[in-house]
Parts: sequence; C-alpha cells; structure tokens
Amino acid sequence: MTRSDALFARAQTLMPGGVNSPVRAFGSVGGTPRFMVSAKGPYLTDADGTEYVDLVCSWGPALLGHAHPAVLEAVHAAVDRGLSFGASTPDEANLAALVQERVPAAERVRMVSTGTEATMTAVRLARGFTGRNLIIKFAGCYHGHLDGLLAAAGSGVATLALPGSAGVTEATAAETLVLPYNDLAAVEAAFAAHGPSIAAVITEAAPANMGVVTPGEGFNLGLSRITREHGALLIVDEVLTGFRTGYSGYWGLTGGAPDAAEPWTPDLLTFGKVIGGGMPAAALAGRADVMDYLAPLGPVYQAGTLSGNPVAMAAGVATLTHATHDVYSFVDVRSLELSSALSSALDSEGVDHSIQFAGNLFSVAFGTSANGVHNYADAQAQETFRYAPFFHSMLDSGVYLPPSVFEAWFLSAAHDDAAMNRIFDALPAAAKAAAAAQA
Repeated sequence: MTRSDALFARAQTLMPGGVNSPVRAFGSVGGTPRFMVSAKGPYLTDADGTEYVDLVCSWGPALLGHAHPAVLEAVHAAVDRGLSFGASTPDEANLAALVQERVPAAERVRMVSTGTEATMTAVRLARGFTGRNLIIKFAGCYHGHLDGLLAAAGSGVATLALPGSAGVTEATAAETLVLPYNDLAAVEAAFAAHGPSIAAVITEAAPANMGVVTPGEGFNLGLSRITREHGALLIVDEVLTGFRTGYSGYWGLTGGAPDAAEPWTPDLLTFGKVIGGGMPAAALAGRADVMDYLAPLGPVYQAGTLSGNPVAMAAGVATLTHATHDVYSFVDVRSLELSSALSSALDSEGVDHSIQFAGNLFSVAFGTSANGVHNYADAQAQETFRYAPFFHSMLDSGVYLPPSVFEAWFLSAAHDDAAMNRIFDALPAAAKAAAAAQA
C-alpha cells in the first residue's frame, strides 16, 4: 500500500468520497488519487515522494509555475501583516485596477472568494437589473455549483455522467433554459418564445469544462447582438480562461482584441483561478451601470466576510503583475509544441482523435476526427474509454494529467525543456495504451 492509498482510505472515512471536489477522486479514470504534498515550478510531488510534471497547474492558477518566488514573497509579506481584517485593504483596489487595465469591459469590479460565488452573483445581478427571471445557459458549460446552472453542466458533472444534481428544485430548474452550444438559431428561437422574460445569457468565453470547445466564428458576437436587441445581458464566464488564455483572457483574444474585425463587449464577466494566484479569490466585473446595482449602491445584495482577503489579494496582484505578454507568448509556444506532439503520438498508433483549442488551452477527444467537438453532444459521443489507460500510462511515466477527459490541459511559464522532454518521452507508451483500449 502506498502512502496515497493509506491517505485516501483515511480520507474516505472522514469526507464524502474522500475528497472536497469530485473530480479529484479519480472516478472516471480509476485507481487511487495521488495526494500531493508540495509543488515547485512545473512539478508536483506526492506523499510517496514521486515527482510528476504537472499539466493541471491547480486547474489554471499556476500560470507562472508553482511556488513562484515573487508570489511567495508577496504572500509571506501579507501573512506577516495579518490573515484577515474584515475591512477594506489597499490591494483590493490594486487588483481591481490590474483587472480593469487588462479588460476594459471591467468598468467596475467586485471581489469574491470563488468562481461559483462570482457566477451566482452575476445571475442575481442580471435578474435584479433587468427585472426578469429566465437565464439561458448552454449544455456542457459549467458555471459553478449554483442550483440554477447545474442542468447539463460540464466539469465534474460531465465526468460523473449526471444530468444535474439532486437537491435542485423543479422550480429553480425551470428558470434556466438549456440550449446546445454553438447554435445561434436555438438562441434566436428561445428569445422569440421567451424574450421579455430572459434576464441574461451566460456562457463560457470558450468552454473548457466538456473538454475545450472553440466557439464557432461569430457565435459570441451573435450572443452579444441578440441580448442587446432584446434588453437582456450577456454574462461571459472567464473563471477558467480569464488571464489564462491571454493577457486579457479569451475576450481579449477575440471580441476585445484591438484588431477585432467585429468587436463585441460583454455586459458582465466573471473571473477566478489565475486572479487569485493559487489562493481562493474570484471576481465579478462589467458595465458600471449594471455593477452599481450591487449593494451598497443598489438593491442587489451580495456580501462576503472573506471577500478581498488580504493574502489572496496579494497573491493575485503579484501573479498578474508578473504575468507579462512574454509569459503568455512562452505558454502559447509550449502549448502548440505539446498539442502537436500529442497528436503525432496518437497518429503513430492509429488512434482517431481531434484536438480543440482556446488560446493556449487544449484538450483531446478520441474518435472525433471526422467532425471535431462543437457542443456537449459531440463531447459525450467521443470514445471516453480510451482516456483512462492513456491517463494512467502518463501517470506511471511521471506526468500528471487532468483526471478526466472532460477537462483542459494546462501549461505554465515554468515548463522548461527538461519538463517538456519528460512529457514527450511519455507520450508514445500512452498512445499505445489508448490504441489497445476496449470499450
């Protein structure tokens, strides 16, 4: 029995499933989850002392690499000043200013503690501002575990093959319209039928919780046009892509790009993960007139004792300050190198697949070369049985992948040549394992 085996056995007697977030339980890939005890640069070390090249990067926040010296220095200094004050601190505004500088659509910023809290607040704010009840979301997009948005969600819900969640009432579910992703005609039809009752459309800037799915050309632009025409709001969820896929997130690569052929601007955005630099932090941002509907200025109430926590704010400020354009260029190159090597290894073994991109994020989908993956139905129809043997082969070779085929792969500015070569060396055997897999 390994140390991870023993730790997992103990955890299962203390916590539901032995974990505090479902995907960590290795439910879709099988085996014992590795219990990590330290991280540095591009590497993780588990409780048995085994080192792995990390392609999860804390699900995004470790953009600079684990334990980046500047982030650690900022956190240590903040800890020395006190862990929490329950009062305003300078770094709340400092981090908000960095967000606004990168994302001009963020005219006002409200700090919260989790991505779920950010999207929950965005939905409440949209309803309060418009006076309407209905929300449109897309199948396979994951916006946290708030009741009304768990219908046909991705992430761990996709991994567990759950259509929603027990505990969500029919009345709550009825206030969410779930449409196929990348289908503007379905959005037009929903507004034709329910337009005066629709408060907002919420979408991931680029979905990365059913695997990565690239938005079709003009899709996000079309959402902006349709919501504007009908007096609804467009909420763009960048909890995962924000400050990850580029300096200004995925919106900054597309509708908000300086050279965008058809620019568009969301009404509200949500951020998480990278914005906290590895600490629990997230944010809601957007149009000043909408954001000012939040208390204490407006009638939409939101509060959080640990919102804007000084240690988390320090980590976020340090991370965004050091996440320069050069950092994103480096991660972009590494992403292209790895995705190309992955595809070549699978091709060598005759494994049918496609790779979807959203900036420097990508994922592999088995058995989808003919049409790729454009929506949740496509993602669910892939040959998921090939991923578990692929995953475990990589794990045995010292490479830690997302323990679900429905997740993105992450690289960092710390993935140097030595780390990349370890990944490349592991791919041929993993491709063979995927090829030999049986449904």
